[in-house]
Order: sequence, then structure tokens, then C-alpha cells
Amino acid sequence: MSKLTLTQQQKQLQKLSPLQIQTIKLIELPAPELEQRIQKELEENPVLEEVVDDSPEGEEKKNVSLSEYSGSDPTPSYKLYVNNQGKDLKPQYNTFSVRESFHQSLESQLGYCKLDERQYQIALFIIGMIDDDGYLRRDLESLCDDISFRLGIETDVEEVEQLLHLIQEFDPAGVGARDLRECLLLQLATKTQTPEVQLATRILRDYFTEFTKKHYTKITAKLGITEDELKAAIGEIVRLNPRPGGQIDDSYSEQVQQVVPDFLVELKDGEPVMSMPRFSVPELKVNKRYADVLMEAANSATREKKEAASFVKQKLDSAKWFIEAIKQRHNTLQNTMNAIIDYQHDFFIDGDETKLKPMVLRNIAEKTGLDISTISRVVNCKYVQTHFGIYPLKYFFSEGLVANDGEEVSTREIKTILTTSIEEEDKRKPLTDEELVAVLDAKGYKVARRTVAKYREMLKIPIARLRKKL
Repeated sequence: MSKLTLTQQQKQLQKLSPLQIQTIKLIELPAPELEQRIQKELEENPVLEEVVDDSPEGEEKKNVSLSEYSGSDPTPSYKLYVNNQGKDLKPQYNTFSVRESFHQSLESQLGYCKLDERQYQIALFIIGMIDDDGYLRRDLESLCDDISFRLGIETDVEEVEQLLHLIQEFDPAGVGARDLRECLLLQLATKTQTPEVQLATRILRDYFTEFTKKHYTKITAKLGITEDELKAAIGEIVRLNPRPGGQIDDSYSEQVQQVVPDFLVELKDGEPVMSMPRFSVPELKVNKRYADVLMEAANSATREKKEAASFVKQKLDSAKWFIEAIKQRHNTLQNTMNAIIDYQHDFFIDGDETKLKPMVLRNIAEKTGLDISTISRVVNCKYVQTHFGIYPLKYFFSEGLVANDGEEVSTREIKTILTTSIEEEDKRKPLTDEELVAVLDAKGYKVARRTVAKYREMLKIPIARLRKKL
């Protein structure tokens, strides 16, 4: 009989402060979403208010220090006021437009369907589970469990599948498919049913495995068709979109939203200098009136007044943390962007892509003294405007390789060569990964075959056999 023993183990757990949690959340937000977040905080916290610059000149701003009300929490007054205004309240800046997001488009189309509230909520949940490339990768039974747990709505596979079929009729064609075969078949169903389209449908429905493996001889034999008929059917298939979700986010439309760059880099005396457009972010301060309520209540012995004091104190703390978190966000973004500019200095002079150095998150983390996770949050969904274009911050990050001459080169350069080589290859005899290794070696890049395969997959380029054309 085994003996049960009780052991005591001491662990040290790091608990994040409210300020740290607030800062982490704000760092992730791009400029437009930060503005929305501030407006939401202004609406929910009566102690926080926006500064209006209409006071007479020379009048001192009434900022509030919590040290006036709590000896245990002395807070400098500068932490209760944040100035986000630039010198020019309405500076000229460039924006670029992107099409309405993929999920926004699906939700808009759902609004035109005749559904009751219960069906609408289930369909909306299904849309939320569709990946950005347009596929639904959750099985329907799991979806039913999720809907029951998260929405409190009991449903079954039959109802979920019925609503999924409704969503699969939305634009873009192929959306909501559970695999590539279903995606392509959904698209073919929307086309004029010519003989070529009908044959393509039959090939995907009945001989999908043979098609993906390019066993064309087996297909022509089983279907009793000619090579020309097969070629015409394949022509219909290759014009379909294997990633229906991507065509919304990657192109323009009449319905657009403005994306404001988070950073502006300009050349001054031949050197790149960074600034942050902050005119859309209001100045914030603590509301003096509510602070006075707290002071009055602190001197009162009544229960009601003390409860009011506790409420206002909580809101004052929240306002203090929010203002300080915005400051820390600004400093973190500023330090990170300056480190990127310093690391990629030559690129920011003229925008020459070949001057981009290999750079990973760790490089900037070491340069700024920040955590890699923090750098990742800064980089996510942020944009920089330069005199030669607007770029997402993720654009500047790539791994590196050492060329034959010992010089480190960006993997972006390797990927460009691979893409160009594959575009120019003879499609009747596509280049194998081994042959691509030889191409790179001839250009001075020593790369292993498995590395070529990895980059090819990252570029979403299939293996040679699947690139072969008749």
C-alpha cells in the first residue's frame, strides 16, 4: 500500500499591478483604437475629464493631487494630467484606406437575412469563428458546445449547419467552407454552369485526391474525357480563390476606413527623425469637483458620506492609473520606434529594401531594455509614415542568413529570389527544392534544402509537382 505524503512548496508569483495591466492593454492599441478607448474611459469614469483649452491666458489649470486626500497614497500632480496635444492641433498627415474588414462584411450581410434574435446570435457566433482566410475550422459539435457555454443558447448540429449554409451563400464565394474542396465547390456553384464548370465540379467532388496529386491520366481514364477537356476544367479550377477571406482585407472598395499612422519619420538635415501624431488623443485631467467630494467625505463620520468617499477614491485611482498608462504607452512606443529607426538607419534614408538588415524582436528588446512580449505588442497593428511610403512595423522584422562572402542578409531577400525564380520557371518542369538551392547558391547564398522548403511554405508556394501545368 502506497503511503500518502503531504509536502509544502513555496512559489513566488508575479502579480501585475492595475497600472501594468492598463499599460499592457493600451500598448497594443493603434492610434484610432486608442482614441476610442479614451472616449470610452471618459464616458465611464466621471472623475476623468478632457481638458478644454478655452481658459483665459495665465489661468492655472486645476490639477488634483491625491496626496491632498490620502496620506497613504501620495501622488505627484503631474501624474494626474497628461498632455497629448502636438504643436499644431490640426497638422497635415497622410492616411491610407483599407477595405472594410472581412468579418465586418459578413456581419453586414447577415443583417439583411430574415432571422429571429436567437438565430441571429448563433449565426453571428459562427461568423466570429471563421478564420481570416475564410474557413470554418471548428467542427459543428464543438461549435454547439461553445454556443451553449458562451451564449447560453441550446442548439444542435442540424441548426448550426443550416445557418452555416446560409453564411456560405454570402460574398465572397467560398466563405465558411470547412476545407479546400468545399471552398472550391461553393465557388463553382455560383458560376454559369458551362460544360467546363460542370466537369470541374465533378472532378472536385469525385476525384479530389487524384486532382491534388495531379494524377491527370487517372482522371481522364475514369471520366472518359480528352486532355483538352481536362485542361479546360482545370482552367476553371485554378481561377478560383483558395483563400476567400483574403480578397476583402487585401484590396480596396468604396466602403473604406481611414488608418492613421502611429509614427511619422521625416528627414531633417539628411537624418531620419521620428514624431508621433497625437492630435487625435485628448488631454486628460482629474475632475476637481469629484475630488472635492472626496475631501468633504473624508472629514465626515456618516456612513453614506464614507461610501461616497470610497466610490470617488476608486474612480480617482482608476483615473490616475489610466493617465499614467497613456504616458507609459507613449514612452514605450517612442523608444521602440527610435530603436527600429536606429537599427534600420540606412533604409529610412531612401527606402531601399536591399538595405534592410535582418532584425528580430529580440534585437529591439535588447536595444530598448524592454521585454520581447512588449515589443511584440508595440509592433502589432502599428504603422509608420515615411517620405517614401507607409509601412506596418512588422515589415521591418525578418530573420537573417549568412551569404557566401560572410555578409549577413535578410531572409526577405532570399524569399524575393525564390519568388522570382518560381515565377520565371518552366511550368511543365517546375524547379524542385534541390534545384532552388542551386539557384540560390549560384547567386551567392548558401541555403539548406529544408530552409528553402520552409521559406517556400511561408510564401504559400506548393511543391514542384503541384505547380506543374499541362
